[in-house]
Amino acid sequence: MAIRVAVIGTGAISRVQHLPSLRALGDRVEVVAVADLSAESAASAAAEFGVASWYTDVAELLERERPDLVTLATPPIAHKEAAIAALDAGAWVLSEKPPTLSLADYDEIMAHEGENGPYAAYIFQHRFGSAAERLRTLIAEGSLGRPLVAKCDTLWYRDPSYFAVPWRAKWATEGGGPTMGHGIHQMDMLLSLLGEWTDVTAVMSTLARETETEDVSFAVVRFASGALCSITNSLLSPRETSQVRIDFEHATVEVEHLYGYGNAHWTWTPAPHVAPETAAAWAPTDDVPSSTHVPQFTQFVDSMERGERPRVSGADGRRVMELAAGMYKSALTGRAVARDELSPADPFYASMPGGDPVGATARIHAGTIRSARA
Repeated sequence: MAIRVAVIGTGAISRVQHLPSLRALGDRVEVVAVADLSAESAASAAAEFGVASWYTDVAELLERERPDLVTLATPPIAHKEAAIAALDAGAWVLSEKPPTLSLADYDEIMAHEGENGPYAAYIFQHRFGSAAERLRTLIAEGSLGRPLVAKCDTLWYRDPSYFAVPWRAKWATEGGGPTMGHGIHQMDMLLSLLGEWTDVTAVMSTLARETETEDVSFAVVRFASGALCSITNSLLSPRETSQVRIDFEHATVEVEHLYGYGNAHWTWTPAPHVAPETAAAWAPTDDVPSSTHVPQFTQFVDSMERGERPRVSGADGRRVMELAAGMYKSALTGRAVARDELSPADPFYASMPGGDPVGATARIHAGTIRSARA
């Protein structure tokens, strides 16, 4: 029997990714309803994708349709309430990034999961391309040796008009700037490869855009393995690129793309002591791109059918939220932050600006946006 799916939010990401990706799953799923605060948007999406029902109220949709799965394609501020409502109605949840606005919100959603489901997971599609999957296997096998040095860059460009959308780059509605809304994709892929992080030192500024939050962030992260990584997130970079590079004992592996990669975007460089036939076996044989949600949606439905917790949920999905919180705390307090500091007693557990959004904005803006205007 097909899994009954409801899609909440019918804006661009829903029409470009969620609904086409669900359609690609064929008869494994049936999209029974969509919902949006805008009746016009909900109705047009339903017509475009052949969905029988549309709603403007999530509670009404859940009560009438009883979906097995709810996908969330809404602004970040709406994730927590909709996820909890869906879980309480017995539906599994697959939500857009960032998962929530804070670690506290993330944990509150987890508290509504069942012991054996339903579960909530989050869309970080770059984990699921074939090259990243192959690299993850090689790391687990130890084939490349220890990871030593890494970098993770999300260098994008957003002009001032981008921030005219009311919820963008505000603490209360997006949770942060490019650290939360943009670079979090590459950061999640990095963490899925390198594992647990232990401490972070970060700086942030608002250099050129009229926002509450940062438009640039830098960080140095130490991993439990001992590896060191630099992270850069920018919305001010005219030559846009997304890059992850990891130097292992036996190889450098790197990817450069923009919003999605295929195998051709990856470079596998062996160290001089590695035999050519050994290096030749590293590259993936399949070529599954990360530019669509289809691979993650497929694996999520697989998990539903097996009754297993999906990837990028629970502790696995929480790790990147911890890193973001650690970066904000470090930048706003001016010191290194250990991962184990971010307990429920810490103000940065409850909100990325540490419970003081006005003060956070002032510290991030200090000497940057004002001097740029001058």
